[in-house]
Amino acid sequence: MLSVKDIVDEERINQLLAQTLNSSEEKINSILSKAEKKEGLTLEEVAYLLNIENPAMIEKMFETAGKIKKEIYGERLVFFAPLYLSSYCVNDCEYCGFHTRNTAPRKKLTLEEVAEQVKILENMGHKRLLLEFGEHPKKNPIDYVTDVIKTIYATKSKNGEIRRVNINIAATTVDDYKKINEAGIGTYQLFQETYHRDTYEKMHSGPKEDYERQLFAHDRAMEAGIDDVGVGVLYGLYDYKFDTLALVSHSQYLDRKYNVGPHTISVPRFQPAETVKIDSKYEINEKQLLKVIAILRMAVPYTGMIISTRESPETRAKAFEIGISQTSAASRTTPGGYGKDGKLKQFSLQDHRTVEEVLESILDQGLIPSYCTACYRLNRTGETIMEILKAGEIHNLCRPNAILTFKEYLEDYASQRIKEKGQKIIEKYLNKIPKEETKKETILRLKRIENGERDLYF
Repeated sequence: MLSVKDIVDEERINQLLAQTLNSSEEKINSILSKAEKKEGLTLEEVAYLLNIENPAMIEKMFETAGKIKKEIYGERLVFFAPLYLSSYCVNDCEYCGFHTRNTAPRKKLTLEEVAEQVKILENMGHKRLLLEFGEHPKKNPIDYVTDVIKTIYATKSKNGEIRRVNINIAATTVDDYKKINEAGIGTYQLFQETYHRDTYEKMHSGPKEDYERQLFAHDRAMEAGIDDVGVGVLYGLYDYKFDTLALVSHSQYLDRKYNVGPHTISVPRFQPAETVKIDSKYEINEKQLLKVIAILRMAVPYTGMIISTRESPETRAKAFEIGISQTSAASRTTPGGYGKDGKLKQFSLQDHRTVEEVLESILDQGLIPSYCTACYRLNRTGETIMEILKAGEIHNLCRPNAILTFKEYLEDYASQRIKEKGQKIIEKYLNKIPKEETKKETILRLKRIENGERDLYF
């Protein structure tokens, strides 16, 4: 029998936060030393770190988190794009532009419009998408969702193709999760929004106000055979320390129960939208968000972490250094928004740069963009990928695959300026491939890509 306390014990979380208000430098240093072993942290240790306000100690946390990120994920930064399919929704959530009290006209993409949007995204170089749907049983039934997935995989533009579809739909049944799994999704992503039950219930009206339906959705997805799930909270709805501790607790629960922690953790921060106003009592600033990212990287070291274009270019750049391994670029938050400006947005964005501008920025940081989707198509998911990550062997696969997929981007989409910078980055990390045999094969495959071949991976 599933119990809420197995995932989030509010009384214990509040006790831990109260008991860890005062700590010595020695105590924090010991926690950071433990974090460097990349074995994760206890909830008590996370609470100690959350209560740190000393700038010098926070900087030490950034350094430790950055070291862990580099050792596990290296220089790679995976790119994706969100694709909004329908703004029809039966919920009246306080923080979302799609809530029912917003009387602006709604939009649902036809399958022809889906293909048009996908071609635009493919011509931007994207290889993986995150699908977003409002919850509406009649307008957005599960059959529509699966038809959209099939349409996306079938849509090609020149050398462009979408190789992995991740999905964010409302909490649903095991049978529905089986249907989307059979359609070929990668990760199923769902945020609790806030783990604080009273706040959650105040923030929601409609089917989504069922706290336990939301909380146990990942269990139903796992039961349906989806072994990669993503979790997250919407920072700004409740106290960020409470929600971060609950998020770590949820991650540990999934790891205990299924031997597979969350594949991704997302850290969206509330941003306003049309007709959306919430109490700013729990507003979280950029510095606090960065602290959270560093703590999550130490607490759940092997989990991918996502930051979106909700955040400014400056905040995102720092986040890439201390924990983030996946990011979106040139996003739109309205159905049909690529290629034209949609009217009804789910939320506002802070990073309005083009894909090339984002790429140039991260190349200047010494990072390499990755469009790799190999693991999901070779069934390196769930327990299998976790074993590779925890053994520290992921570089043998991910570095060459990042190089190969970025080479595709350079050949097919990049301006001359990005080609020149990108080639230097490829050469830099090509020389850091640990196995000589793999390095030689990567060089051969780079030549094959130059000669027109695509989709080469390890």
